[in-house]
Amino acid sequence: MKEEPFNYDRRYPSVGDLKRKARRRIPKFAFDYLEGGCNEEVNLRRNEADLESIELMPQYLKRYAGMTMRTELFGHVYDAPFGIAPIGLQGLMWPNAPEILAGAALKHNIPYILSTVSTGSIERIAEVSRGRAWFQLYHPTEDRLRDSILDRLQAVECPVLVVLVDVPSFGLRYREIRSGLSMPPKMTFRNVVQAAVRPAWCMETLRAGIPEFATLKPYMERHMDMAQLGRFMNMTFTGRVDVDKIAAIRERWKGKLVIKGVVSEADAERAIDLGVDGIIVSNHGGRQVDAGESSVKSLLRLSSTYGKRLPIMVDGGIRSGPDIARVLACGARFAFMGRPFMYGVAALGRRGGDHTIGMLKAQFRQVMEQLCCENVADLAGTRIPAL
Repeated sequence: MKEEPFNYDRRYPSVGDLKRKARRRIPKFAFDYLEGGCNEEVNLRRNEADLESIELMPQYLKRYAGMTMRTELFGHVYDAPFGIAPIGLQGLMWPNAPEILAGAALKHNIPYILSTVSTGSIERIAEVSRGRAWFQLYHPTEDRLRDSILDRLQAVECPVLVVLVDVPSFGLRYREIRSGLSMPPKMTFRNVVQAAVRPAWCMETLRAGIPEFATLKPYMERHMDMAQLGRFMNMTFTGRVDVDKIAAIRERWKGKLVIKGVVSEADAERAIDLGVDGIIVSNHGGRQVDAGESSVKSLLRLSSTYGKRLPIMVDGGIRSGPDIARVLACGARFAFMGRPFMYGVAALGRRGGDHTIGMLKAQFRQVMEQLCCENVADLAGTRIPAL
């Protein structure tokens, strides 16, 4: 049997294996924050179910000269057509998770997107990624704060700014409400007990320090308690992102600009009219609108109309190499994943990012070879239309 070309821990050959180990290694409140969706989590489940229903057709007798996963996006050639999606409070799930994942992304030449509300700062992640990390902006209510963040991004020469548009209000996530991680957050006795029975997580957290919103730290008062933190987040990020706000950013930001959270034709048209460089089709991992459609259904609609007008990327429910192939066959230029990489880091610590990327590369390579696709663009002709 031919050896896989990528190194990873063979004890954990799938995202499901990493998820099971992660559940055993981190406190329940941290796992619930990572895992949960909004309301009854219908859309969370729909993301995966609809993606699994996509079928692809191999052509075994086709002449085949080998394959490459390399994909060009925004002037850079990446080694694979997938990247690490932004996730808030990454250091809560595992200490120094942003640094671990940004470093692994650099090693493997794939994009890593830092969230405004993650636990690594703009400057630190730019250093770790050698200036290659993208940044996702939660648009602040004050233009002064927005401009300050943009100035910091320009100072580190961030290549791609991703503006999040699908959080006009915070989703009602029942798991977070029960655990005390909603806004305002609170630490309960139950959470203390849950942490105490995860000694590896506790020791790493003690070494790394209590996780904090590192990018936002310059704008926050020192020594905020939980209630004050909740008020700060609500005051700072409660507001709708509209065309005027995007236009102001487009005028100021000279790098590549991407809108994340586009699911409708109307918003895709607005994004194109505003001169953005790409869109990420996303339902926020099923964490905002439980009655919405899955990301892959939105992708199928939008890619057929707009795929030739600008790069369309996607996240939501992608858990494997076959899933990456599925969304690319549905018209995506690039796939992003959040939870799988956090499972990897929570399960394996500093080895988690490298392992998860290598594992997904091996899975995706096998699918491309099986389908007889010599390059990523060939996947567009493999999707079997639904009956």
